Amino acid sequence: MHVTNPKVVLITGTSSGIGQACACHLAERGYRVYGTSRNAPEPGPGQAPADPASGCLQMITMDVTSESSIQRGIDSIYAAEGRIDVVFNNAGWGIAGAVEDTSLAEAQAQFEVNFFGMLRVCRAVLPLFRQQRSGYIVNVSSIGGLIGMPFQALYSASKFAVEGLTESLRMEVKPYGIHVVLIEPGDFNTGFTSHRQEVALAAESDYRDRFRRCLSVMEHDETHGPSPQQVARLLERIITDPSPRLRCVVGPAFEQIAITAKKLLPYRLFEWVVMKYYRLA
Repeated sequence: MHVTNPKVVLITGTSSGIGQACACHLAERGYRVYGTSRNAPEPGPGQAPADPASGCLQMITMDVTSESSIQRGIDSIYAAEGRIDVVFNNAGWGIAGAVEDTSLAEAQAQFEVNFFGMLRVCRAVLPLFRQQRSGYIVNVSSIGGLIGMPFQALYSASKFAVEGLTESLRMEVKPYGIHVVLIEPGDFNTGFTSHRQEVALAAESDYRDRFRRCLSVMEHDETHGPSPQQVARLLERIITDPSPRLRCVVGPAFEQIAITAKKLLPYRLFEWVVMKYYRLA
């Protein structure tokens, strides 16, 4: 069944994984979906998406590390549609390695996409949303944005930053009818595992044995995780909710339990459980 009066949705990072699943799901449901990647063909002036009934969506070029690329993408959507109703900030990637082995350049590259990319998109779309006095901004965080993950410290740090900014932004824009929401996925079977990059010093690091044990558990959980279709269905529920809550956790039950456990257990005990799970204790 297709929606009536479909929303115009911008989704960053739709070449695979969660972004692709969400874009395809919403397009099949009748939403007018614009997906982005750094290498998509540029849309023509006023070019609209393909017929959503066909299950297709319009891909546009957008590099979230470039303000001009983001603005061109948003301008092209507005020229075609006259509005944007939803922005789903999904673009992101991960690096793995010990903090000591992570160079400042590697750390900055992680934040450049995961945090500053999201910030650039928010800043670019907010004037339009305030003018419309409506809109949904849905930012992808992670369970790793609630629990620091060993040997993924910079990834976790970038997602902790997304959490803080989103909390603040939600309060700032509420008077303008703008809804701001966090989706906090656990481990899903996506391309995230194959696209993860190890820091340059990982292979020769004094941490390498513990790093390999920990990473093998993470990779197993990811490759054996559920389909990202769960996230796609959650996203649709959020953007049709007139009063969505701030945080929406989605993923395997034991990972959701871990979030509650962090709040309830003495931290030393919680830390031991996490280290034991990742074969570090």
